[in-house]
Amino acid sequence: MRHRIAGRTLGRETSHRLAMYRNLVTDLLRYEHLATTQAKAKEVRGFAEKIITLGKRNDLHARRQALAFVSDKKVVAKVFEELAERYSERPGGYTRIIKLGPRLGDAAPMVRLELVE
Repeated sequence: MRHRIAGRTLGRETSHRLAMYRNLVTDLLRYEHLATTQAKAKEVRGFAEKIITLGKRNDLHARRQALAFVSDKKVVAKVFEELAERYSERPGGYTRIIKLGPRLGDAAPMVRLELVE
């Protein structure tokens, strides 16, 4: 029984899964879009939105929390300077998922995860 178990394991151990999430969030914030599977995108979306919300707080503790998750200092600087200003009036919902169709190799549902303008 799976009572009270939240989130997807994606067939990976915890450390591998968290490292993958950190890499995907860092790339999403750096390039502002990425193509990945639907399951990964749905998991990563929440992490990315939390990092942008930390950027909107714009204090030292929020910056350190963002640096603990995002692996690149330049990306964190971009979040706190550029993205926080862009989304200052938006109360959430910073990401969008667009379906692309099945992947050729294994027919996994592919999506484009992007930051809204």
